[in-house]
Amino acid sequence: MAKGYWIAQVDIGDPEAYKAYVAANAVPFRMFGARFLVRGGPAEAVEGNVRSRVVVIEFKDVETARACYRSPEYQAAIALRTNASTGDVVIVEGYDGPQPGDG
Repeated sequence: MAKGYWIAQVDIGDPEAYKAYVAANAVPFRMFGARFLVRGGPAEAVEGNVRSRVVVIEFKDVETARACYRSPEYQAAIALRTNASTGDVVIVEGYDGPQPGDG
């Protein structure tokens, strides 16, 4: 089964308030087995636009990724994030098919 991912791009307007969101999102992320693959490191926009912070979070499958986002615990965290930042979040299903070079 393919994994599920959150891909988020965020501009943080109030870093102190954003810390409350980070503390609150730890609860649902633990509950749903989230694993950070990218967490705000340096990013280079080679095409299109990018926000100041890019985050990629892996879940065991797309259903779990959706359940985490829709959980009451994460919805409470969102309430802390909305006044501290502007962003985009996409939930996407991973790909388990053939890869370049597969024979």
